[in-house]
Amino acid sequence: MEERDSDYRNSVRCKVFLGFTSNLISSGIRDTVRYLVQNHMVHVIATTAGGIEEDLIKCLAPTFRGEFSLPGAQLRSKGLNRIGNLLVPNDNYCKFEDWIIPIFDKMLEEQNSEKITWTPSKVIARLGKEIDDESSYLYWAYKNNIPVFCPGLTDGSLGDMLYFHSFRNPGLIIDIVQDIRAMNGEAVHAAPRKTGVIVLGGGLPKHHICNANMMRNGADYAVFVNTAQEFDGSDSGARPDEAVSWGKIRGSAKTVKVHCDATIAFPLLVAETFAAKRKN
Repeated sequence: MEERDSDYRNSVRCKVFLGFTSNLISSGIRDTVRYLVQNHMVHVIATTAGGIEEDLIKCLAPTFRGEFSLPGAQLRSKGLNRIGNLLVPNDNYCKFEDWIIPIFDKMLEEQNSEKITWTPSKVIARLGKEIDDESSYLYWAYKNNIPVFCPGLTDGSLGDMLYFHSFRNPGLIIDIVQDIRAMNGEAVHAAPRKTGVIVLGGGLPKHHICNANMMRNGADYAVFVNTAQEFDGSDSGARPDEAVSWGKIRGSAKTVKVHCDATIAFPLLVAETFAAKRKN
């Protein structure tokens, strides 16, 4: 097969779309994502609001390990929020608010004085610049000019902060239409390169990446890593072949779905592929 020929493999250039849900930044693969972004091994990212804010908050204050069985009412009385078996103090979000509100103030000022049109990806890039922390994958995305798309930007603590800011200093506008043009453009204008998608988990990031690739008649490669099942009809559990029926993945594409916890599988996949081929 030609895919096994080393000369052929070296000739193929592929634009890599990486998608992941917020829980993965919370619970285990943030450093793996940061490694890929820092070394420019992926080219476009799509995630949820939590996938943005969790990266930033971890630069400001620590998250602690607890237990899945800890009672919610008791945690609430102590000012602790549970993410699975992780605990996030309320104070972390207070620090996040103190950090981000002045940035929103400055963005509003630039919107009015410099006529800047903010989009979710531009906001994310600005936050990556402002955090200025090498442990942050958003910092490296900003430095390496890798776009990070999040059409659900308001669905999390970021949305809370935008809500609070709209009362304190109203007028900030974030345009999602320009971002869907930009996201789809990343796929449409990928030629002559092929496109490959790596999606960890399901939901919004999975569909956002696949739908963008539909605009170019499908991705050429696809790797899905999740534990969702197909029987409920959700996009999260859909196998790659379902995406082929929509034109989101090409019929000739090389695809695989890995039925596994992404926090286990993805670091191993990266170690044996991207990291193994990195030239020191």
